[in-house]
Amino acid sequence: MRAPRSRAFTIAIGLLVMAGIAVGLTALLRTPGDARDTAGRPSPKSAAQVDLARVVADYTSRFGPDHGYRRPGRADREDIAAAIGLLLDGRREQARQRLAERDFTVRTVIDTPTGRRYAEVADRTDTTVTPRGWGRVYLDLDHRPSWSVQVPHPVFDRGTEQLGVRVLRGSPGGVLVIAGAHRKAGIGNSADVAHRRDTVFHTICAELARRGLPGIQLHGFAAASAPGYDAVASTGAGTQGRPEGSTLATALRSHGFRVCPAWARSCPLEGRTNMQGRAADADDVPFLHIEFSPTVRSGGPPAERAVAAIDDITRGWVRTPAKS
Repeated sequence: MRAPRSRAFTIAIGLLVMAGIAVGLTALLRTPGDARDTAGRPSPKSAAQVDLARVVADYTSRFGPDHGYRRPGRADREDIAAAIGLLLDGRREQARQRLAERDFTVRTVIDTPTGRRYAEVADRTDTTVTPRGWGRVYLDLDHRPSWSVQVPHPVFDRGTEQLGVRVLRGSPGGVLVIAGAHRKAGIGNSADVAHRRDTVFHTICAELARRGLPGIQLHGFAAASAPGYDAVASTGAGTQGRPEGSTLATALRSHGFRVCPAWARSCPLEGRTNMQGRAADADDVPFLHIEFSPTVRSGGPPAERAVAAIDDITRGWVRTPAKS
């Protein structure tokens, strides 16, 4: 009678070992962002704890003129933008697969100063010797995506990338889109994403506009380009954003800034030829093109006051409270 009992015990132990191996292999095969909470969302325990401002500063610190940009093909642009759409729809795994086909990654990060979770969409070539410069996206995972803040000329328009992070933090439901290269990095003006349609940056912003998300785009001007002003506010090629533009101009003035409103008078740097503004206009979506002086973009209290004024607008664009 001992032999059968011993054989059954051995079989039971073998099954337990095999189950343990299977669980271990599953854990090894998962990427860091694959863990889920009971609602099916990425688990906070699996997310990287980061300071988003530092992450973006590190990312853009590698940007420079004359290198770091390769023009994307149409399929590249369309697939990456479609994957962003999947993320907006909450279809994370499908988005991950589609992004991987274009050598992009998606992971969950927690911005430690705010405690907010974001999906970070990044180009795998960012840290290589020859980056493609196709950009990066941060999408609020704790709230329904409702609006975007766009940074087309990071580093070239110094400080706009950090203003973008501040604006993203200011209101829930934001999507931050950052161009992936210096404005002068490509051949000709190929990396000047604000004035071209054949870029990943433009295709993503156009997808957001197609889905009805209003956008605010941040630029910077040299002091000599708009003397007497701290900011130039415009609605780009359209007029849908005029109510928000008027509110923003009033808010900026209340914070002590001198503002030129392009819808009311002739201003320099009006952004009429901005391609993302034209895409928003085609979809009847509000779009604001804001140029800031070097003083505002230098950080500190001026930047804080400017972002506080922008928050008055983005809060009005929030569609729903936090996700359940």
